[in-house]
Amino acid sequence: MLRTAVVEDEPQCRKQILDMIEKYASENHKQIESVEFADGQELLDAGANSGFDLLLLDIEMPNMNGMKAAEKIRMYDKEAVIVFITNIARYALKGYEVDALDFIIKPIDYSTFRMRFARAVRRAEERERRKVGLELADRIKWMDSRQIYYVETRSRLLYYHTAEGVFSVRAALKDVQKKLEPYHFIKCNQCYLVNLYHVSEIRKGIAVVAGEELEISRRSQNAFLAAVADYMGSC
Repeated sequence: MLRTAVVEDEPQCRKQILDMIEKYASENHKQIESVEFADGQELLDAGANSGFDLLLLDIEMPNMNGMKAAEKIRMYDKEAVIVFITNIARYALKGYEVDALDFIIKPIDYSTFRMRFARAVRRAEERERRKVGLELADRIKWMDSRQIYYVETRSRLLYYHTAEGVFSVRAALKDVQKKLEPYHFIKCNQCYLVNLYHVSEIRKGIAVVAGEELEISRRSQNAFLAAVADYMGSC
């Protein structure tokens, strides 16, 4: 199920958008949960862990406008799909600064909304397929696989080094490796499982992963370098 935030200060327009989402979901047999907010500050007050896959943000709102809210969202979530809703087309250029996928210009008609929302849903579903569950001591934390830099095994625990910090999990590296292989993770030595998405440099015996220098063992070198070459070729 996709979680969508509708952030719009005009109640009538907000209801119109919610109705259009419901209609789209029904027509396309999608499960979409929509949560409404009256401005950007309400959205942020809901917390960084609200887990929205797709955000429809009005730009001109009191308290905190959509552009400012998007800037703050990007501080902790680089992958959420953002679509701006506005009656001023000139905002489109500024939207690229926060990696907005699209714009919907007011007044909104369903034909245009359906086309643009379908594109956003496809992008959000791609992200949903990349989600990985971390079985922490007190909860399961869901993360986009691209937020995970590498996994380290130490003292019978696994340490996930991520964009949100380091999380420890009691599990075997070989089991996690099977789960993460579809997301381009590979071992550079017996202690580290590396996300190739975050490899920025390779030099003799070293892989630089999210700024950290990790050793490439002789035993893993051939398989690791071959995986890097395949990954670069597919990008």
